[in-house]
Amino acid sequence: MGMDFHSNKNRFTYTTRTADRSWIMTVRQLAPVENVLKAVDIGCGGGIYSKALADMGIDSVTGIDFSEKILEGAKENCKEYQNISLRHGSAYGTEVNSNDCDLVLERALIHHLDDLLNCFKEAYRILKDGGYFIVQDRTPEDCLLKGSDHHIRGYLFELFPRLIDKEVSRRYPSPFVLETLKKVGFKKIEEVKLWETRKAYQTKDQLLEDLRERTGRSILHELDDNELRMFINHVDQSLSSNANIMEKDRWTIWKAVK
Repeated sequence: MGMDFHSNKNRFTYTTRTADRSWIMTVRQLAPVENVLKAVDIGCGGGIYSKALADMGIDSVTGIDFSEKILEGAKENCKEYQNISLRHGSAYGTEVNSNDCDLVLERALIHHLDDLLNCFKEAYRILKDGGYFIVQDRTPEDCLLKGSDHHIRGYLFELFPRLIDKEVSRRYPSPFVLETLKKVGFKKIEEVKLWETRKAYQTKDQLLEDLRERTGRSILHELDDNELRMFINHVDQSLSSNANIMEKDRWTIWKAVK
């Protein structure tokens, strides 16, 4: 089935969270954000991380996404931020001027792409010399960790092992990401792992409702309605707590410098 990123009903699916402090601290450790004047968030979705960059003190943030419907949600989500601009574009053609920005962020983007080389070439083009490139995504190893009270996503593949091949096939192994960054010309490349808090739920029912709406989880669009009900029931029975659920996802982050 898959998620339709151009559907009107999905325009707010990536607007319902705020970036967690764990993410903000990690980015600050990887890049001198206090010296960044202009940042570009490619694949900005609903603007969650564009807002985070602006809140970190960056003067100008440009969010770019290929879905005009998703951008409608981002504009609503970011309407209080005068220093965030949003535009339609792709990872291969941002229409940003060359040597224009100090930082490029691509979070949860590259698993949607089939041409990593040209994606990274575009980021290299728009960065100033000495600019920072931050790529965040899951590797195949990140995806297949077991389910737990924190790692809700893991339960999905336990219940529906047919999705394992689907998930792994769209994820880039870390050695390939590192090799491609070097091929493009990036240097000072680092890799870190992050258990990022996705969202805190006061009750289990809040989490189950989030799952029921498929909020911000494109993989759940691979399930039909009956399978989704099965998954929600499985999560309901698997969690040991009914309250104060802290959902986390395991990510790999690559930092590189132009």
